[in-house]
Amino acid sequence: MKKMTAAFQGERGAFSEEAARKLIGPDVTVVPCQRFEEIFQAVASKKVDAAVVPIENTLHGSIHENYDHLLRFQLPIVAETNLRIVHNLITPKKTKFKEIRRVYSHPVALNQCLKFFAENPQIEKVQFYDTAGSVKHLVENPEPGAAAIASSVAAEFYGAHIVKRSIEDDRENFTRFFLLQRKALPSPAARKGDWKTTIVFNLKNVPGALFRAMSVFALRDISLSKIESRPLRGKPWEYHFYVDFLQHVEDENAQKALGHLGEFAQSVHVLGCYPRGA
Repeated sequence: MKKMTAAFQGERGAFSEEAARKLIGPDVTVVPCQRFEEIFQAVASKKVDAAVVPIENTLHGSIHENYDHLLRFQLPIVAETNLRIVHNLITPKKTKFKEIRRVYSHPVALNQCLKFFAENPQIEKVQFYDTAGSVKHLVENPEPGAAAIASSVAAEFYGAHIVKRSIEDDRENFTRFFLLQRKALPSPAARKGDWKTTIVFNLKNVPGALFRAMSVFALRDISLSKIESRPLRGKPWEYHFYVDFLQHVEDENAQKALGHLGEFAQSVHVLGCYPRGA
């Protein structure tokens, strides 16, 4: 069988590659891209079979750009996973910890390891465009006393050495990833486990509009796990609302809720229905 190809943002060894392995399997063929938009374009143009996209982090919050791309490209969400983010101190060679004087990484990763830097004031933080890219850079351009912060997958891919494992401040650091494809997967005849549906809708800017929208779910005991608003371009102070609810979209009460919502929402789109990720 042909191996599945999946695009992700970043260099080889990024956390998104780790998520791709978790979502698709270890044999996935990954295609790194520089920008998030390129991931969506690669799937839409059939250059790859799927995309693995980060959508939110428990510490950093939502990745707003990707919410906008979900609406623009409307590639179905077919799966999700939650990946624990473990930041490791990595060097291209077996450099001793006492020799390290500067550390490269993405600004978000550096800021998630502030306790480590507070305990080691002799080490300078150096911002870089990508976590895995910082490992790649040091392997290709060795610097005495330099290290990087990235995933264990990055150390594995570039043949680098992990000096210290798990130096992040908060162990409850998770990123949620979506798996996107051009077509939604067929709904299984017998659905097992918990299902989640992601929709996007927009409302007229009138009093009580959002309350009415939320009530269509509350009246049917449908649990909402996420709501996110994004500006509606060309209409100041109006918004798209992205909602995750814990129900299969084909269930009777979900269909009634969406039908009710459609009576007063200006537009309603189902972006995906998928098993709830672990």
